[in-house]
Amino acid sequence: MRILVTNDDGINAPGLKALEKIARKLSSDVWIVAPEEEQSGSSHSLSLANPIRLRELAKQKFAVKGTPSDCVMMAVRHILHGETPDLVLSGVNRGQNIADDVTYSGTIAAAMEGTQLGIPSIALSQAFGFGGKSHVKWATAERHAPAILKDLLKAGWPADVLININFPDVSAAAVKGIQVTKQGKRDQSLVRVEERIDARNNPYYWLGFERILSNPPKGTDLRAIYDGYISVTPLHMNLTHGRTMSAIETAVNGGRKTGKSGK
Repeated sequence: MRILVTNDDGINAPGLKALEKIARKLSSDVWIVAPEEEQSGSSHSLSLANPIRLRELAKQKFAVKGTPSDCVMMAVRHILHGETPDLVLSGVNRGQNIADDVTYSGTIAAAMEGTQLGIPSIALSQAFGFGGKSHVKWATAERHAPAILKDLLKAGWPADVLININFPDVSAAAVKGIQVTKQGKRDQSLVRVEERIDARNNPYYWLGFERILSNPPKGTDLRAIYDGYISVTPLHMNLTHGRTMSAIETAVNGGRKTGKSGK
């Protein structure tokens, strides 16, 4: 099995090293193609207005001056010369990617790009708590991911679905189990814009979330991570909301018959 490994934290990120270890427990044919620099929050963006630079660091390991989606595209269409990988693994992200995070995350986006190219794709993220980024429990993902990945690959999933796995901020031994979850919803009142002043007395801003625990409902990715479970969430690429289509059809057409394209 040929595995493509990528991320959004950059080619030198510790989470990428963790994911390489995980991938090598599944296969000896592992290719690493990751961003030259951190691309967190880049979502599913492609570099269309700027050139993409490629640097070979070692055998089957490349750094791309671009986004996570660029990395997957470059790997599949250029680096591997059409020899499509059997699996795309993205991560292990430094920090959870749950709830609304999935729409911003470059980690999720790389798995989306793989899915769009017809490759089974999985995003992996390791939550961390109030101890900060220097206390990320990479060993939790490293311990539990291989078995979960093997089970998922054995079972399979639809071609237009990607899998989002999040590991809780607990030691590997303290994980309570695995929950298959749905995407949760963050409390957007926790979003903050922090204003600061630079050395020339000009304002600049940081966006972020207040680090306060909420009380999400059971069955969501948020609840699972809060409770010490591994969260496995299937995400659908088709964003069409079917139940709303008929209501909108009535609203915009007033019950009039539409042409063939509107059926």
